[in-house]
Amino acid sequence: MSDLTLVTGVSGFLGSAVARALAATGERVRGIARGSSDRAHLDRFPGELVEGDLCDPAAVARAMSGVTRLYHVAADYRLWARDPDEIVRNNRVTTQVVMTAALDAGVGRIVYTSSVATLLPDPTGPADETRAATPATVVGAYKRSKVDAERLVEAMIAARALPAVIVNPSTPIGPGDVRPTPTGRIIVEAANGRMPAFVNSGLNLVHVDDVAAGHLRAMAAGRIGERYILGGADVTLAELLAAIAGLVGRRPPRVRLPRAPLFPLAWANEVRARITGVEPFLTLDGLRMAKHAMFYSSGKARAELGYRARPWREAVADAVGWFRSTGAIR
Repeated sequence: MSDLTLVTGVSGFLGSAVARALAATGERVRGIARGSSDRAHLDRFPGELVEGDLCDPAAVARAMSGVTRLYHVAADYRLWARDPDEIVRNNRVTTQVVMTAALDAGVGRIVYTSSVATLLPDPTGPADETRAATPATVVGAYKRSKVDAERLVEAMIAARALPAVIVNPSTPIGPGDVRPTPTGRIIVEAANGRMPAFVNSGLNLVHVDDVAAGHLRAMAAGRIGERYILGGADVTLAELLAAIAGLVGRRPPRVRLPRAPLFPLAWANEVRARITGVEPFLTLDGLRMAKHAMFYSSGKARAELGYRARPWREAVADAVGWFRSTGAIR
């Protein structure tokens, strides 16, 4: 019987991509997902599915039985919640449960999916893995949750010899963004002509399939306890919106807005969201994050893992094409 690999987060955007990449190499793959999870990716899952909640130690222990390798990709990826501390609790608790179960089951090697959210922007250029943040130095519950979870993994590596490699994806885009992610929402809103203006910011864009391939590279060649940024290209928001407009035949927005006047609108959006329960597009934390361009270097992953990413415009085109196919872009 061949080795068995467990992937968490398989109902989501990145986790499903990692599972597909593994199955394409012939690996035996198991996934774990709640019974209430969206079925879009689960109905086509290329392996064995176990039903369970990552907060439930017994369910995770069952899923970990016989597993030799683990990719812990699952995360509560929201930039807003009625109770922001819920995001922090979710990401910390699930990481604690999954990593403890992996140690108890004797899993031989782990790739833990963190985020560039755990790294501080560098005012002099793209940030690298040395720019580690603390919970007090990041903006918003999501970033705080990922810092907490990453520090937990590092502590378990040091104290309990957890055999984990840490990867820090930047901003994945591409096919399969069912929910969609916050960046996927930007693509959909812009393509539908609902972003007539923009703020002066930027982000690091990468195709989701390249990030998935980077996970496999980290499993094969990453050093235990090290973190590796899995990114692509640094792109200003204006450049991204212009590329989207070109793909859908719209005029790109030309108006660049200062952030300050948008804060009352973001506050009003969040008040409405607390009433309706619908996640707002413009949030206070999102505006605060936009103060700094989120640019990152994948030089370490290229040098040590052989990681590569395709041109960012191909990733945008694949994302737009997929959203069109689902009817999200009209």
